[in-house]
Amino acid sequence: MPQLIKNAAVSDDAWTVVRDAAAVDALPAGPVIVPFGLWRTERAALLARGSVGVWLAPSDDPAAIADDAAQLPVIAVDFPQFTDGRGYSTGRLLRERFGYSGELRAIGDVHRDQLYYLSQCGFDAFALANGHPLDAALASLSDFADGYQLTNRRTPWFRRRGPNHAVVE
Repeated sequence: MPQLIKNAAVSDDAWTVVRDAAAVDALPAGPVIVPFGLWRTERAALLARGSVGVWLAPSDDPAAIADDAAQLPVIAVDFPQFTDGRGYSTGRLLRERFGYSGELRAIGDVHRDQLYYLSQCGFDAFALANGHPLDAALASLSDFADGYQLTNRRTPWFRRRGPNHAVVE
């Protein structure tokens, strides 16, 4: 069974990410994560099937799935290239603006170097690109003790400096 990092631990992955699917009948048995295009056209049939999640491409608008987010146990965001950062914004929007509280998974060309920053944007599951050792990547979630961005604290790091540049908590 494939594995991923979920909730800061290496876990078995029961979900199958379906990259190309034209119809619900063509889906494999078990829990599946389907493309947003299929969800949009076959929503009722997929809900009736059960155990379904949706993955969003970088060009998909997360607002288009906001009304259905509460019904989805998994929303995956695709990173087709390591250098494509649009998924970070999608993750933050799903968590902060649309209140998604289920599993938010990064899929595609995901590398160890991204995990800490993805977690700062609300991702809690990571399916790494082939060949990346999960145990080593797991350590990257604690690469930094504190973040500079406002994503993980109410007051960003640069505003916590005192008059002599000392950190004021």
